[in-house]
Amino acid sequence: MKDRRKPYRTAALAAVCAASLSGAAQAHHSQAMFDPNKNLTIEGAVQELQWTSPHSWLVVHVGDASGPGVNWQLEMGPPGKLVRVGIKRDDFKPGDKVSVKIHPLRDGRAGGQIVSLVGPDGRNHDDVR
Repeated sequence: MKDRRKPYRTAALAAVCAASLSGAAQAHHSQAMFDPNKNLTIEGAVQELQWTSPHSWLVVHVGDASGPGVNWQLEMGPPGKLVRVGIKRDDFKPGDKVSVKIHPLRDGRAGGQIVSLVGPDGRNHDDVR
């Protein structure tokens, strides 16, 4: 006699496996290191755009005549999301001047999550997280 429950057991096992893996992916996307209650605007020169998944990074050098300045490590969304909001890989080159609104790191280091940015062409890009 054939066990008619086997396909259902296989489907249930697959669902349990998928659910357990999605928890790990969700944990990776924690926003706990950023302070969503604070906004900070920084202006500086692009050092590098790291066009990577799951997050792209924009490194911006912020400095003035009083010292060497600081490189800010700024998290953005994945390349697919950036393309959807109008950003291309070659839009930001080293030396380009940008203005960036961020949620800063909670620990005070030079970094944060980009909320919006004004590129070297003057275009404003919102929702780049």
